[in-house]
Amino acid sequence: MTSIPAHDSALIGIRRDLHAHPELGFEEKRTSALVAANLRSWGVEVTEKVGITGVLGTIRGKYPGTRSIGLRADMDALPIGEETALPYASRTSGVMHACGHDGHTTMLLGAAQYLSQHRDFAGTVHLIFQPAEEGAGGAVAMMDDGLFERFPCDAIYGMHTGPGLPASVFATLPGTLMAGSGRFEVVFRGKGGHGGLSADASQDLALVQARFLVALDLYAQERKNAGEFVSVAVASLAGGKAQVYTVLPAEIRLQGTTRAFSDHVHGALQRELRAIAEAVGERSGAVTEVTTIMSTPPLVNAAPQTEIAVRAARATVGSQRVVTEGKPVSASEDFAFILGRRPGAFIFIGNGISADGSFHSIHTPQFDFNDAVIPAGVNYWINVVREELGPQSSLPQRQSTAQALALTTRDSPGRGC
Repeated sequence: MTSIPAHDSALIGIRRDLHAHPELGFEEKRTSALVAANLRSWGVEVTEKVGITGVLGTIRGKYPGTRSIGLRADMDALPIGEETALPYASRTSGVMHACGHDGHTTMLLGAAQYLSQHRDFAGTVHLIFQPAEEGAGGAVAMMDDGLFERFPCDAIYGMHTGPGLPASVFATLPGTLMAGSGRFEVVFRGKGGHGGLSADASQDLALVQARFLVALDLYAQERKNAGEFVSVAVASLAGGKAQVYTVLPAEIRLQGTTRAFSDHVHGALQRELRAIAEAVGERSGAVTEVTTIMSTPPLVNAAPQTEIAVRAARATVGSQRVVTEGKPVSASEDFAFILGRRPGAFIFIGNGISADGSFHSIHTPQFDFNDAVIPAGVNYWINVVREELGPQSSLPQRQSTAQALALTTRDSPGRGC
């Protein structure tokens, strides 16, 4: 693991404190208070309760300039029970930072500390600490609360941990970077009965749901073969009672997620899902109820801001450790809503890979953010400000930022995340 200088142990302490005290979306009261207290201690202008539990920090450069940019980090945790056995593991039963938001918050705090002390830029930086990214609508809540009217941003940037990428390697793409996501619920209802005596007289809803899933999978494969990425995953399937082997259920309920890289394709997927469910139910004599929701749009990076993000990443870790080619990611992010309102770019920072090539993915009970990448994340944010809000003639050389903070970007094998 990359060694962190002693004076950066405070950031590690913040990250692990956040990890030990996770809070779900719109419940981030302790987290928000910690963020606000640190920002104030560094002389940053603070506005709290933006979008319920969001926090805004504003830093004005010492050179004249009219441009303003936003740097965003999310703060919420997930309803997952932690299984890491770390000394700083979650102290809240059934809740953990399984998506790295503790690290995201920490890296932006580290940048805030430096920028508040070295205001060598022209214009304004808004530090956006967002609540409720995990499906509860935190980005929209902040914008509905006047985020961009109260804190104007000419451009905005986001960053997310990247399990499966080597530690401190950055990756992004112009255009579509992440999928749009949706939710669905399908309920099949019919006549239950005895699994032996009346099986022929009832609708075997287990077979109905099986036919539905097979037909839906065939549609998804056809779209993929036609060059359109779509994904359907069932997250829960409930029907009948455990240990009751002879009673056929009168209701089976499926819930899951849909994904696509365009709203057009996603809309067609959800319409087809509904049509397949209703057709299968009708043929089987079952009553079918379908609910579909388009949750998050695809995340689309603006080309100019993506180029700025890439330059900032290369200034942080070198060109060889910045990936700018590849396929979009099938995960989704509510930063997509923000990019629908302001031009900007989103980037991934590698969380590390073990020597055997393994890693723990986000949204799993074993995930932990890699503290070794905090310096690269902090320096990336600083370099985004440098690229956006020069003038460079007024700034020290880029390398001096790393020297001032003693931030290292040496190669690291990372660790089992």
